[in-house]
Amino acid sequence: MVSHTRDASSAIDEKRIVCTLETHSRPEPAHVRDVLQKARQAHGLEPAEVAVLAAADDPDLMAELFDAARQVKETIYGRRLVLFAPLYISNMCANECLYCAFRARNREVKRRALTQEEIAREVGILVDQGHKRLLVVAGESYPRQGFQYVLDSIATVYSVARGRGEIRRLNANIAPLTVDEFRQLKAARIGTYQLFQETYHRETYKKMHVAGVKADYDWRVSAMDRAMEAGIDDVGIGVLFGLADWRFEILALMEHSRHLEARFGVGPHTISVPRLEPATGSHVSLSPPHAVSDDDFRRIVAILRLAVPYTGIIMSTRETPHLRRETFALGVSQISAGSRTNPGGYSEDDTEADAAQFSLGDHRPLDEVIRDVASLGYIPSFCTACYRLGRTGRDFMDLAKPGEIKAHCDPNALSTFLEYLLDYASPETCAVGEKAIGDILATMPEPMRNHSERLMSKVREGQRDVFC
Repeated sequence: MVSHTRDASSAIDEKRIVCTLETHSRPEPAHVRDVLQKARQAHGLEPAEVAVLAAADDPDLMAELFDAARQVKETIYGRRLVLFAPLYISNMCANECLYCAFRARNREVKRRALTQEEIAREVGILVDQGHKRLLVVAGESYPRQGFQYVLDSIATVYSVARGRGEIRRLNANIAPLTVDEFRQLKAARIGTYQLFQETYHRETYKKMHVAGVKADYDWRVSAMDRAMEAGIDDVGIGVLFGLADWRFEILALMEHSRHLEARFGVGPHTISVPRLEPATGSHVSLSPPHAVSDDDFRRIVAILRLAVPYTGIIMSTRETPHLRRETFALGVSQISAGSRTNPGGYSEDDTEADAAQFSLGDHRPLDEVIRDVASLGYIPSFCTACYRLGRTGRDFMDLAKPGEIKAHCDPNALSTFLEYLLDYASPETCAVGEKAIGDILATMPEPMRNHSERLMSKVREGQRDVFC
């Protein structure tokens, strides 16, 4: 364990990051445009190049940055947008994180760990809404069963079947584990393991995490090394923007990503971009130390898309519908929808105010979000094929980088979206969705269009869970 900690910690060199930012704090417009020209090739960027883009704030250069991000997003991801929902199974926590409602000393939050029966009820509601992908989330303290509680909960999620619906992929955002525990998590058939460092800035991390296991920066930052050593090759990283300077954080994310790729041959599958939002019982959340404006948030998404073009960018319902719409084109590839951030929230809406982790910016139900997404010309995707066919980690990237993954992702997105329209959508959403499907098909090259139409014909004939 010591060697893993040393390797992961040394990869994120604060002095180097600060020096890089200072060196490129006032780039010439021509230098910025050179970086953007390289970024349009969708091969990624070096830390110094990311620093150049982070320092550029001229309106004309910002417009060019956003245009480059749109081009790369369209080239790699097309019009797909993956949807999922978080499933909070517990808000019990032993840590004292000053920005979080779940912190151990917060008496304003009602504590609860769902029983397996309650978890099954929550999953049933989500399945009935049309969800196929969930993210299980738990505070960093479990009932007396310990880690077994998480494993039991995963089994419960996968056991729920309602009519034609079930959960096909369950990702996990839970406390850092030992290598052996990560092996058990993989055996439980999770998809991606997510964990956010919250902030990579050590002094800020120390100030924000004052008690509990989470106060150990090195144990947390080395968690992805242990997960990947245990065989989990799809991992997701992120920070909570607002705790430290976003420019520092974005370079630190790059350092962490490069470390994982150097050691394991593949970087993170996803990067999440949550901003600090108001949380019950947290004064820090009401006045973020380094508040991120909407304009800077758009820049963060665009820069990340150019820096790591084949890494998914996840946006939660912390953000408003308007801002979510704007960032789809800039680089976001996955969104949560119809979310609740409190245990039992899908079946007991009245508990949200006193049990949720943070305030939501987008309260719309899944059907309304899907109608909105489709009206913008995107295809809401519930695809889970890659994980179930073993196209994960390096195998996924080997298909993604030459652009071959689109031959699978686009048809699968259309078939899973059609499933939703036929089985769950309102008439209004169904009409908008069918038009979006037709528009997308009209732009597809013939072999891919024909393949997509064959998959969708099977769905219209009554088959479900067809994929390639």
